[in-house]
Amino acid sequence: MSRIGGAALVWPFTGHAQAPARTPRIGVLMSTAEGDSEGQARVATLVQALQALGWTDGRNIRIDLRWGAGDAKQAQVLAAELVGLAPDLILANAGQALKAVQGATRTIPIVFVQVNNPVEGGFVANLAHPGGNITGFTSFEDAMGAKWLQLLREIVPRIARVALVQNAGQTSGTARMLPAIEAAARSMGVHLTTMAVVDGAEIDRAYARFAHEQVGGVIVLPDPLFTVHRDRLIAAAARNRTPTVYYFRFFATSGGLISYGPHTTDIYERAAAYADRILKGAKPGDLPVQQPTRFELVINNKTARAQGLPIPQSLLLRADEVIQ
Repeated sequence: MSRIGGAALVWPFTGHAQAPARTPRIGVLMSTAEGDSEGQARVATLVQALQALGWTDGRNIRIDLRWGAGDAKQAQVLAAELVGLAPDLILANAGQALKAVQGATRTIPIVFVQVNNPVEGGFVANLAHPGGNITGFTSFEDAMGAKWLQLLREIVPRIARVALVQNAGQTSGTARMLPAIEAAARSMGVHLTTMAVVDGAEIDRAYARFAHEQVGGVIVLPDPLFTVHRDRLIAAAARNRTPTVYYFRFFATSGGLISYGPHTTDIYERAAAYADRILKGAKPGDLPVQQPTRFELVINNKTARAQGLPIPQSLLLRADEVIQ
């Protein structure tokens, strides 16, 4: 007797068969390219953190990944794809991805990571009570920009001109940092100039211009565009011997001079905890938006030597990591 036939004899009158439980689904829209090592590391952290909370991809949850590669139009297409899969929540990495997902759904819960100024961006009502279907984790405090300028001043004590590099299409994400940078520059007697770029080629032109204008240092303001083009940024800074401060650790480990910013592993672990709570019934609008709590300073001393920059011992001792 076959198993199917046997089952029919044992349960001839089953009434309504119980449907198998639906496997929860998480959509993830990353701002990096699929082959980007940093993007892969962030996803790995998220997956491991979810697993520690009891959610294993392929067993009791399904994770659908999409990679925007810093392209706003592509992010919109991918956001629509993810929404079409009817996930239980979507995790959006950076403001560009969050904007795309928000445009695609107002009902599916969204957890964002590494987004600046979500209130000003129109993503949440306020940090304590975001309301709606969105909550998450910011990356930078408004005062962070002043700290980047202070770091440049420590490396180049007589610095007189500093350039701020930002994405021409995404200036709103860093607008609130500018007053702190400007106030610090005034107190130091430093002249600021701003260069807005739209692609990798403009990065090269910007650094050539900085060298011609004898700009003493550069601060790269946070944006997925620069994460995508980080190798080009680092190469341009090295070619023009321009001291540059970056906002995430991977810039320094990839050859950039110095970075100071939030600990990204910590952010993704906390995002996994929010995802866990939402999957268990919490409403995103009731979960406060959280700001970073851990920061790391990384100095690439090999790059400093190549640029003829002696890093003060006091700064080296403060660093979380020094690359020799």
